[in-house]
Amino acid sequence: MTLRGGKRAGLATRIGIAVGLVVTLVLLAETTRAQSSAALDQKAALALSQGVVGTAPADYEFTEAQGKRVRLSQYRGKPLVVSFVYTGCYEVCPATTQFLVKALRSAQQTLGADSFHSITIGFNLPHDNPVAMKDFARRHGADLPGWSFLSPDAGRVDALLRDFGFSYAQTAKGFDHVLQLTVVDPEGRIYRQLYGDSFDLPLLVGPLKELVTGQRSASPALADWLERVRLLCTVYDPSAGRYRLNYAVVIELLVGASIVLAGTGSLIYEWRRQRRRSRG
Repeated sequence: MTLRGGKRAGLATRIGIAVGLVVTLVLLAETTRAQSSAALDQKAALALSQGVVGTAPADYEFTEAQGKRVRLSQYRGKPLVVSFVYTGCYEVCPATTQFLVKALRSAQQTLGADSFHSITIGFNLPHDNPVAMKDFARRHGADLPGWSFLSPDAGRVDALLRDFGFSYAQTAKGFDHVLQLTVVDPEGRIYRQLYGDSFDLPLLVGPLKELVTGQRSASPALADWLERVRLLCTVYDPSAGRYRLNYAVVIELLVGASIVLAGTGSLIYEWRRQRRRSRG
């Protein structure tokens, strides 16, 4: 009896330590989240972004950097790559655009320079006017063929962003916005959303190739799903003017995975123990 009681006491102690560790990790995650200064609800942003896949944005009008008026429907017939920036950004948008230069160049080299269109839209009006957009493109080397920098009409910005599933929130140093690249099919429907200030080039070239060749995949690749998860694990840091890893989300994911694994292990152990007992 004493030995059994000792085993039970030891088991209770281990369970108590495990529970205490889980509680500590959860509290740490909540503390980190409370200290985060990001204004954008990233889970809601991701839900909105993915919610528009398969839909067709309205036929919005824009003014090109050169002053010409264009409509979104003019880009139909070929795949379209759409990005959003604000020209007053000094770190995130420039870095994202410079990476996009490399990504689009790679896609053009693979598929052909005239196989798809690309547009970058300024969402901070009246500051993102055609002159500002032209200067932004020049400063960051965005001079690839078939790439236009556009200013939307002020009265339709909110509807435009909603149609593309693009979210932003104003901060003390500018805007906290989802790092999103949208691939639109030749019929004008949103086909794929990519996330992050950089990504593996096949994540862009792959969907464009599917659309150019007409061989569309039934569902996003695993790598694309991982990019969506990464959005939930990053947060904007206004003090640094850039995105960083959100450790609160990472800790929550690890805690959740640990609890699931521990629970699964306990169930398997108990099931095997019961089987041995029933056989005996």
